[in-house]
Amino acid sequence: MLPGSHRAAGLVDDTALVRAMLQVEVAWARVLGNPISVDGWVPVLDPVEVEAAGNPVLPLVTALRARVPGPVHTGLTSQDVLDSAFMLLARGAVERASADLARVAGALARLAGEHRSSVMAGRTLTQHAVPITFGLKAARWLVGVLDAAGELEAVPLPVQCGGAAGTLSRADDPIASATAFAGHLGLVWPGMPWHTYRAPVTRLGDALVRTCDALGVVAADLLTLGRPEIGEVSEGAVAGRGGSSTMPHKRNPVLSVLVNSAALQAPGLGARLHLCAARAVDERPDGAWHAEWPALRALLELVVVAASQAAELVEGLEVHADVMARRAREAAADLLAERGGGTDPGAYLGAAEAFVDEALKRWKG
Repeated sequence: MLPGSHRAAGLVDDTALVRAMLQVEVAWARVLGNPISVDGWVPVLDPVEVEAAGNPVLPLVTALRARVPGPVHTGLTSQDVLDSAFMLLARGAVERASADLARVAGALARLAGEHRSSVMAGRTLTQHAVPITFGLKAARWLVGVLDAAGELEAVPLPVQCGGAAGTLSRADDPIASATAFAGHLGLVWPGMPWHTYRAPVTRLGDALVRTCDALGVVAADLLTLGRPEIGEVSEGAVAGRGGSSTMPHKRNPVLSVLVNSAALQAPGLGARLHLCAARAVDERPDGAWHAEWPALRALLELVVVAASQAAELVEGLEVHADVMARRAREAAADLLAERGGGTDPGAYLGAAEAFVDEALKRWKG
């Protein structure tokens, strides 16, 4: 079980997927001139029937036809329904993650402003480099999060509508039907089906991975700075969080650990989407499409959870600027070696504050 999965409850689980597929079928029925309503009904699909069909759409359509009169699903194929349903799930996940990324950005902007002059040791390849400020570090995190959020929000989410082999041959007016279908669902009609052109999925996956990348940098830095021998930051204390099953003294940086974990998992899931895209053969794929589902669902859940955890992490972060300043003074010989020596790390900060200002301008829009 993904630690923190409750933060994504109802967004990408089995029930959410069935509900999204049902929404797709209702929208297509309206295109067919059958204005059905299911009144909140969500069928429980038999896993044996799902396996027998190779996907969950046929059992869903069977249950729906037993419940409502008139044409249902006619002219669609299972991939139309499932791909469109995943785009609906993605929309909800992106909206939730975007809201939390805005919280992350707001907290990082606050830290950048408050600590624009808080001197600390800059480190490169794990060793002392030159002095920086914690505000500059927070500003760099902020820019990464803003870039990732912008990419995520800009990803187009298209409807899938192609029929058995991507020709929409059973629709009376294929283009008008596909356009109306997209309109009912609030998705984009991309101009043609994408059964074996999986860029919509890989583009979404790439944006999700980039989001985890940006959050992972924050988490990894905080894990390093929070080590007891460094002690420059701490996660906010929350009752019951960070305890150890064997060591009573510990307060583990759980949120940083989990966000870091998400950043380590996401690239592999994104790579699987690309691998599947490269094997999307014929007019409908023979397994590559099926292998996408768990990867995309896992990636959507991972990003929603990580964004929520990251927001809580940075909003509650405790910054020990006094420790940073003391460590910088103690390491002054190293930190000022580039300029030939000195004793005041705060006198060698270059354009650090100007760079903070630039990041804050972007955040303010």
